[in-house]
Amino acid sequence: MIGIDFDNTVVCYDQVFHEVAAQRGWIPADIPATKDHVRDYMRRHGNEDGWTELQGYVYGPYMRNALPFPGVLDFLTSCRQRRIPVCIISHKTPYPFRGPRYGLHQAAQKWLGTRGFYDPLEAGLVPEQVNFELTKEEKLDRIGAMGCTHFIDDLPEFLSEARFPEGVERILFDPNERHSTEHRFRRAKSWTEIGEILNHGRTGRP
Repeated sequence: MIGIDFDNTVVCYDQVFHEVAAQRGWIPADIPATKDHVRDYMRRHGNEDGWTELQGYVYGPYMRNALPFPGVLDFLTSCRQRRIPVCIISHKTPYPFRGPRYGLHQAAQKWLGTRGFYDPLEAGLVPEQVNFELTKEEKLDRIGAMGCTHFIDDLPEFLSEARFPEGVERILFDPNERHSTEHRFRRAKSWTEIGEILNHGRTGRP
């Protein structure tokens, strides 16, 4: 079983964070269009509350504008064709911490449907393969309960958790190369690279 994180691993929010923050006047338009640059600018300028509120907008009503990371649908389609089991396991609160009470789980499920993840001719996922856990601890427990042999996540701090289930090969998804000095895990800059790593691992060759 290949386990996959959701936010910033399946979904790329860079353009949406920049767009919404600029619309609200929280950043200048010339800030680079990445989530990290938007967050760092807002924090440097003492707008932590705005950053928290911005996440609610982006993960809620503006999620429809987010895009899948290039190659992730192809990866999941290949897994379906080769009968390699996959699941999505994410730590996601049901509502934002600040601002309007948007349903974040519902927004994510709708996004998966509209972007082809539930299309039986593409990724072919079903809602039962998608797990949104309320806490980090529940996410760790779910990885163990699902019997994951591999887990893909964008956060090295999560992959290095002391309670991370033993025997799971951890892959760090690092598309912007923020963690180039991280050597505790296999690191991949793209979904194509993840496919190459797994093709030469325990999942077998295509």
